[in-house]
Amino acid sequence: MNEPAPAQSAPARPRPTYADHPDHAPVSIHDMTVAYHRRPVLWDIDYVAPEGRLIGIVGPNGAGKSTLIRACLGLVPLASGSVRFYGRPYRRQRRAVGYVPQRESVDWDFPATALDVVTMGRYGRLPWCLPPRRRDREFARHCLDQLGMADFAQRQISRLSGGQQQRVFLARALAQEARVYFMDEPFAGVDAATESAIIELLRALRAQGRTALIVHHDLQSAPEYFDEIMLLNLRIIAAGPTREVFTPVNLQKTYGGRLTILEQAAEAVARGGSP
Repeated sequence: MNEPAPAQSAPARPRPTYADHPDHAPVSIHDMTVAYHRRPVLWDIDYVAPEGRLIGIVGPNGAGKSTLIRACLGLVPLASGSVRFYGRPYRRQRRAVGYVPQRESVDWDFPATALDVVTMGRYGRLPWCLPPRRRDREFARHCLDQLGMADFAQRQISRLSGGQQQRVFLARALAQEARVYFMDEPFAGVDAATESAIIELLRALRAQGRTALIVHHDLQSAPEYFDEIMLLNLRIIAAGPTREVFTPVNLQKTYGGRLTILEQAAEAVARGGSP
């Protein structure tokens, strides 16, 4: 009597390669691992950002959200993998990429005015070794005006409030005229007026076809602010359109069942907010 043949396991899904990542993608992360002192803090990240979308990077403290941004920009080394912007490495696309760091990481005692800081965003477009031109400073003033900061152009950055400082750094990113923006918790510690100004700016960038990847910690506002969400906890737990990804099941996988967090998330999901 013949014994039944053993059941065959399903074939393993092939790992993504750069052949699966379109060259026109604003950001393409392939097989990224980042380690501090040989301990991985990001593991096997593979992601393609869609064009012209606001993308929230959401996860618990210590999940690697800021590290992900810094690794994409070459500010921390990769243990493995690579990142491309429109099919090219960052060193060849610097002008296309803007960055707004966490406000706490900036030396606000540096002797510069708000206009000086914003004008720095033009440096990548200047001829070698030449100072900013009049039209660069005029454009910097225009960027300050977009954030409601034109009246503070000559004020030292150390004399600005936290929300005003954040607006200045957003204006500097605008002055770069980038195609892709990375922003590390731009809403943290700002007043309601600044938060409204930031989301208005982000939506204006989206209307221009720009892409923004934004580290965000507030689960209640996330479904309202972002078209897409990446849920991150050392690995990507889920990523895609907000309505598909921002679910209680995925949030529980991301946050490990922390009751308070999940209650906030459930309330946000129930609101059914859309960007």
